[in-house]
Amino acid sequence: MKIYGVALLALCFLVGKVLGNFLGVLIDIDGDIGGVGFAMILLILSNSYMKKKGWMQPETSYGILFWSSMYIPIIVAMAATLNVKAAISGGWVAVLAGAIVTLGAFFLVPLIAQIGRDKTTKTPGP
Repeated sequence: MKIYGVALLALCFLVGKVLGNFLGVLIDIDGDIGGVGFAMILLILSNSYMKKKGWMQPETSYGILFWSSMYIPIIVAMAATLNVKAAISGGWVAVLAGAIVTLGAFFLVPLIAQIGRDKTTKTPGP
């Protein structure tokens, strides 16, 4: 039954790639715009829907869990192969925008870490 989880992941990936290419055509860019993001959203929504309906068996979830744990490192490796030299030669605006977003993400880590934390329990300081 793990194969059903892998099949669901593959289906979401293919639909996401089609949506990403379609979005690229709509805005006149030769490439995939957010296909992996669409695939992840589709996987989350379909997984949630199937669990609510009782269609998701534990074995199927294991197939999704296995590949989802591999998914983020694969995407990071794919992003690492992007042509950084072309981005820098494209202008300093791209470099500045990337630096601002990165710094913003660093400053948001403590705020995001507070999400879901129990407010009544105090952890002792050092």
